[in-house]
Amino acid sequence: MKKTLITWLLLYWLQSPVCSQNLNYPHPSTNPKSSLMLQGDWVPEDFKQFDFSSLPKIPSEHSIVSDVRYAWGRKTNQHNYLTFYDGRFWAMWSDGPGVHRSEDPIKHRDIVPGHDQPGQLISYSTSEDGINWTEPRDLAGPPDDGFGWIARGFWIRNGELLALATRYNAPSYRGEGLQLHAYELATEGNKSWKHKGLVFDNAMNNFPPKKLPNGEWMMSRRDKNSDVYMLIGGTESIGKWENYPIVSYQNREFGAEEPYWMVLPDNNIVAWFRDNKRSGNLYRSFSTDNGRTWTPLVKTNFPDATSKFSGLKLKDGRYVLVSNSNPLKRDPLTIAISDDGLVFTKMGYLVGGRHIDYPHVMEHEGSLYIAFGGAKQTVEVLKIEISELDKLEMPPKPKTK
Repeated sequence: MKKTLITWLLLYWLQSPVCSQNLNYPHPSTNPKSSLMLQGDWVPEDFKQFDFSSLPKIPSEHSIVSDVRYAWGRKTNQHNYLTFYDGRFWAMWSDGPGVHRSEDPIKHRDIVPGHDQPGQLISYSTSEDGINWTEPRDLAGPPDDGFGWIARGFWIRNGELLALATRYNAPSYRGEGLQLHAYELATEGNKSWKHKGLVFDNAMNNFPPKKLPNGEWMMSRRDKNSDVYMLIGGTESIGKWENYPIVSYQNREFGAEEPYWMVLPDNNIVAWFRDNKRSGNLYRSFSTDNGRTWTPLVKTNFPDATSKFSGLKLKDGRYVLVSNSNPLKRDPLTIAISDDGLVFTKMGYLVGGRHIDYPHVMEHEGSLYIAFGGAKQTVEVLKIEISELDKLEMPPKPKTK
């Protein structure tokens, strides 16, 4: 009788939702095919019906770095990046001509102009506190005729600040002429930059290189066909890399691009991908050999608006992911929190009520700084005290519209 009762209880537990979720818990080597990435009583079955305004609001301090809304959609600001170097914050972004879509001077402010046009420049600004910013200055100079620059982030390498820029054959980065370049600060008061060299031909990264557990640098690469790779190297010189393929953009199931990767607590690697075929979810892959090989991409249950996102491992060991998690539109911007980088259990509301996208998050002295764009016409920054993340209390059940 006792054995029968234990067996019955075991079977009941195995069939319970809690156990099924635990059995499906992802792991880089033992369970890479798991789709679980977001978990909690508040998580709905269908995020298209979810009320994102019901997410707990996170207090923040807000500033605008650059604003070209006065141009009625004929100018664009996008591709925002942050870093802290030499006692100050640095921001960079793509600063180019736009194609206006509305003659209404009010409506155009929340309508994304045509972008990535020929002649696009890269601008930068600095700040002592991350809130008050200097006037924008040009970083890379004018591109070749018919080409444009796309800002690709700051890389602090051997104590030197580098700015990465992709040259593309406008109005699309797909095609011939794609190149990733590096610029270094000139000596005259940190107010000008000079070309340092070609980093990789036929390449556009998504974020600047980060250190792997073995000390090598790694960053993602998209080629002229939008196929996705990882570049590993950058130690001997800025232009010496080994190239490792991950996925072809021509895949029939998904259109993977703009990956973001982080090191897990066990020193394995996780990477997430946006899906340009608009599944409304992030895809995920793992590497157990420092980025040389990757598991097949799996669609997770983490919602996404088909937009760029940014993550970070905090100094306290937690992981955060800042994204447009509403699968229907790029509004709002949210932040998700995980203890292990595998499954996120909390999500907070950052800013919304308008088109916002392309965040980049960094940590500095107990605060998070998040750069993002407004309808590709503003560069903005939120400052959040990390202690505010500890106060997040998720609703007991999903709230629908």
